[in-house]
Amino acid sequence: MEGVGSSRPSSSSGAFTDWSLAFWTLCSVVLPVLITLWCSFQRSRRQVLRQDIFRKSKHDWQYTDLFGQPTYCCVCGQHILQGAFCDCCGLRVDEGCLKKADRRFLCKEIALQSESRPGSCMLHHWIRGNVPLCSYCLMCKQQCGTQPKLCDYRCIWCQHTVHDECMQNSLKSEECTFGEFRNLIIPPYYLSNISKIRKDKKPDYGKLMSSCGKHWIPVIILANTRSGNNLGENLLGEFKIILNPVQVFDLKKIAPAKALQLCTLLPCNSVRVLVCGGDGTVGWVLDAIDEMKIKGQERYIPQVAILPLGTGNDLSNTLGWGAGYAGEIPVEQILRNVMEADGIKLDRWKVQVTNKGYYNLRKPKVFTMNNYFSVGPDALMALNFHAHREKTPSLFSSRIINKAVYFFYGTKDCLVQECKDLNKRVELELDGERISLPNLEGIIVLNIGYWGGGCRLWEGMGDEPYPLARHDDGLLEVVGVHGSFHCAQIQVKLANPVRLGQAHTVRLILKSSKMPMQVDGEPWAQGPCTVTITHKTHALMLYHSSEQSDDDASSVSEQEHMREQTDEDI
Repeated sequence: MEGVGSSRPSSSSGAFTDWSLAFWTLCSVVLPVLITLWCSFQRSRRQVLRQDIFRKSKHDWQYTDLFGQPTYCCVCGQHILQGAFCDCCGLRVDEGCLKKADRRFLCKEIALQSESRPGSCMLHHWIRGNVPLCSYCLMCKQQCGTQPKLCDYRCIWCQHTVHDECMQNSLKSEECTFGEFRNLIIPPYYLSNISKIRKDKKPDYGKLMSSCGKHWIPVIILANTRSGNNLGENLLGEFKIILNPVQVFDLKKIAPAKALQLCTLLPCNSVRVLVCGGDGTVGWVLDAIDEMKIKGQERYIPQVAILPLGTGNDLSNTLGWGAGYAGEIPVEQILRNVMEADGIKLDRWKVQVTNKGYYNLRKPKVFTMNNYFSVGPDALMALNFHAHREKTPSLFSSRIINKAVYFFYGTKDCLVQECKDLNKRVELELDGERISLPNLEGIIVLNIGYWGGGCRLWEGMGDEPYPLARHDDGLLEVVGVHGSFHCAQIQVKLANPVRLGQAHTVRLILKSSKMPMQVDGEPWAQGPCTVTITHKTHALMLYHSSEQSDDDASSVSEQEHMREQTDEDI
């Protein structure tokens, strides 16, 4: 009996131990889950509050998880790793101080709202702290921003910087001259005065424009943030800091035709447009400029410069803007290049594709060509690339990956040869004269000097004296290729193309079967048809005379002659 009685306390203590173990095990599992859910709720709540501030604010706030350089909050002055920054005025702030900063600091004024200021006067707009690296004080010429704290001032218009101790009351009230890029900036007082004089029956725009200086050539930035390596987002912010934000447009949010209406408020024949994107984006902008001509706005037509963000960028290369931009040149130098560039003309061509058949009621397809038209292996590579990019666009955001995919499809075509015996399927006419075709797989009609991502196709290896390809002479260069492997040989200067001739009008008749075709990188599969290419119009472009490569050394004098002739025509 004593043995039985003594076993009861031990069994109850064992049960208590089991329940205690189960309880603490449950707590160790549930508590982290609850903490995780609570943190997730708080994070989403902060994100909603942050987005609400962003939506109502006049600042162009962008959130970042990590600043790229030592950064201090403009409100509390503490060092911060993550927070928000304004794309227009450059303010940087911790997330906890975001609401205070939004109320306390004004952003760049697109147009002046104050009635107390003179019609053509602009004061400095100083922002304290986080000045650019390697900036120097306007007063003492010593380096600014060297102390590890929130210090020194920067004007968000002229970009001048001043030490805390050099800042005086007289300097705070001094008039701002907009600095180095004053001739490119649209001043806020100009837009406010435009709205005032529009109320008059006979507005005098000439007097208003003269207040901005004789050498005023305002620039409009059109950036396609989907092009190339997705550098467009960063470029938009950097351009907004230097220029008036009203001059900078994201083509993902606004169409070029609408953005270019700003030209009608600016001096005639003096506006310059910088297109940040690939050759397709440039063509999109040039189409919008053609719409301006149709509306009777010829005197507001701008000149177009290019910042190449695409994959091929052959038009950009032809006009001296390079084969691709990867952030190696600062935005300030890009704007200097736009200021110094020379005007030049670019032929634009009408490509009309008419399907065969007596009872075909479809309207002909009509394209506008700036670069080239082709039928054959390079069009097939573009068609395959385009089909896969439509399925998984996220995989094609890198210029290197895009070129690797092109290489893969080119190698595949070398083995399959889907476009062989092209000469038996097509007829070619140059200015009405029938051309006898050798055994070919592709025909390429060129308007510009470069093709295939940097190859001068018409000149080839340069071992034969052929006239240089020009983009303003009203002539097209027509060449043939034997296949994808022949294209690769031409690109590495191991072979020449089959030169078929030059012409003002090109006519190509596809007699049977389907063939891949492309105009400026836009491919499609085409059945029996007649393709007619005729001159459409000229576009006013800007030519940047940068350092010439070996390929271009022989064409320097020819390019100089083109620019001189264009200047005379203008």
